[in-house]
Amino acid sequence: MQVLKGLYQVGGDLNGITFDQQGALWNDGNSYILKTPQGLLMFDCGCGDTMDQIFRNMAYWDLSPDDIKYCILTHSHFDHAGGAHLLKKRGVKLLASKEAAASVAAGDERCCGFLYHKTFHPVEVDQIVADGEVLHLLGLDIEVIYVPGHSMGCTAYAFNYEGKRLMISGDLIGTILGGDFGWSGSIDFDKKIYTASLMKFAKIDMDIMLPGHGLIHFHNPRYKVEVALNAALMEWR
Repeated sequence: MQVLKGLYQVGGDLNGITFDQQGALWNDGNSYILKTPQGLLMFDCGCGDTMDQIFRNMAYWDLSPDDIKYCILTHSHFDHAGGAHLLKKRGVKLLASKEAAASVAAGDERCCGFLYHKTFHPVEVDQIVADGEVLHLLGLDIEVIYVPGHSMGCTAYAFNYEGKRLMISGDLIGTILGGDFGWSGSIDFDKKIYTASLMKFAKIDMDIMLPGHGLIHFHNPRYKVEVALNAALMEWR
């Protein structure tokens, strides 16, 4: 699915772009591909069992998996990073926060394979990213925004593209029609830290927010963030 010129959603089972198994709606997080003159940049890579579907979706838009240079992970949960080991074997460079990198390297309960009754394949990331850092990848400047709570490795990524400020938000914010928050069952879930991350995120302006599951927020996404913050303050204090 083309989001903007050169920007595509190529994975995600909640809105039917990929399909993992019958009855599953959260097994495969959203995967996005940005096409640049220097190659392809990927954000999250799904559970791994749908990688062939992701590649077929890419092929429709004449995008080759061989051109993926980097995959940036929002966090280590199986539905977002389970396919990372497959990309690593193809020579794709993996980027993640220190906390997410540690958990995908261990492949332990922080990756939540148990939730999907699957085994997470450990993988080493190639570059650790830090809050406030600006990544210079494929001609693009990408701001790293550390937003832990859903898991302790959660990270959002913001960049300017096509005259708009885009935000890859992972599971910090629930999707449209899918609640205010990401799943709260993580081993390292923390309500207090999550609320602090929402307070931080609610101060950031953005034009389009691309979430970890479901529908993209094309209009006033900050409104959705403020709604989530309000809900957290009412429910969790």
